[in-house]
Amino acid sequence: MSPHNHDTGLGVAFGVAAGAAWGLVFIAPQLVGNFSPMQLAAARYLAYGLFAIILVAPRWRALAPRISGTEWWALLRLSLLGNIVYYVLLASAVQRGGVAMTSLVIGFLPMAVTLIGSRGHGAVPLRRLLPTLVLGLAAIVCVSWQALGAPSALPMGTRVTGFVCALGALASWTAYAVVNSRWLARLHHVSAHDWSLLTGLVTGALALLLAVPAFAVPDSDHASSQWLRFAGVSAGVAVFASILGNACWNRASRLLPLTMIGQMILFETLFALLYGFLWEARWPTVLEAVAVVLVGASVLSCISAHRRAPAATAH
Repeated sequence: MSPHNHDTGLGVAFGVAAGAAWGLVFIAPQLVGNFSPMQLAAARYLAYGLFAIILVAPRWRALAPRISGTEWWALLRLSLLGNIVYYVLLASAVQRGGVAMTSLVIGFLPMAVTLIGSRGHGAVPLRRLLPTLVLGLAAIVCVSWQALGAPSALPMGTRVTGFVCALGALASWTAYAVVNSRWLARLHHVSAHDWSLLTGLVTGALALLLAVPAFAVPDSDHASSQWLRFAGVSAGVAVFASILGNACWNRASRLLPLTMIGQMILFETLFALLYGFLWEARWPTVLEAVAVVLVGASVLSCISAHRRAPAATAH
C-alpha cells in the first residue's frame, strides 16, 4: 500500500470515528428532556473546557509559546462557529423539529463542504466527484421523504422554527469545517489533538459567559434526579463528542483533502439515524435502509475519485 493510500485509509477511519462520536449530539436533547438548548450547550462546553484543562495542563509550558495571538483569535472564531452557535441551533432544531428532520438538514453538510473544497488549489475536479454528490443527494432524498411523510404531533410553526434553526446550524458548521481544515493545514507545529484541546479551552471560557443567562433564573421545575441525568449526559457528550470526536476529526482533516473530508460528515448523519433507531426501539424503514447503503456508496465513490487523482492533487 502506498503512503498516500495508507493516509487515505487512516483518514477515513478517523472520519468514521468522529461521525460515531458526533452522532450522539442528536440524541442528547432527547435524553435530557425539557432543559433548554442554551443550558445543554453551556453545560456540555463547560465540561469540555474542564476536561481540556486537565489534559493540556501537563504540556502547557511547551505548548503555549507555539500559539500566537492570531491563532488564539482563530480559535475564538472556530469555537463560536463549530461549538457554541452550532450546538445551540442544533439542539433547538432537534427539540422543535425532531432528530430525523435535523439529521436531514445537517446531511447537506458533505455537499456544502465538498463544493467549497472543489474550488481549492489542487483539488479533485468537481466532475470526478459528481457520482459521489449524486449518491449523497439520493441518500438525503430518501431520508427526507421518510421524515416529511411521517406524521407529527408538532405544530407547523414549531417545525418551521426547528427547520430554520437546522439551516443556521448547517451554515455555522460548514464555515467551521472549511476554516478549521485550512488552519490545520498551516499549523505543522501543533498536533491535531492539541488543537482540539485548545479549542476546548476557548469554548469552555465562552461557555462561562453562556452559563450566566442559561442558569441565571432559578429553576424549580426539575427534580434532583433530572439534574443528575442532565449533568451525566452533558459530561458524556463533552468526553465522546467534543474531546474524542474533535480529536478524530482534526486528525482526519490533516490526512484528507477538503473535498474528501466533506464526505466524512455523512457518517455523522448515519450514526445519528442509527442512534435514533435505538432510542425509538425500531428497525429502519426501507427508505432509511436504502439511505444507509447510498451513504456507504457515496463515501466509497469519493475514495475512488481521490485514488484516481494525479499525484499533484494529493493533499
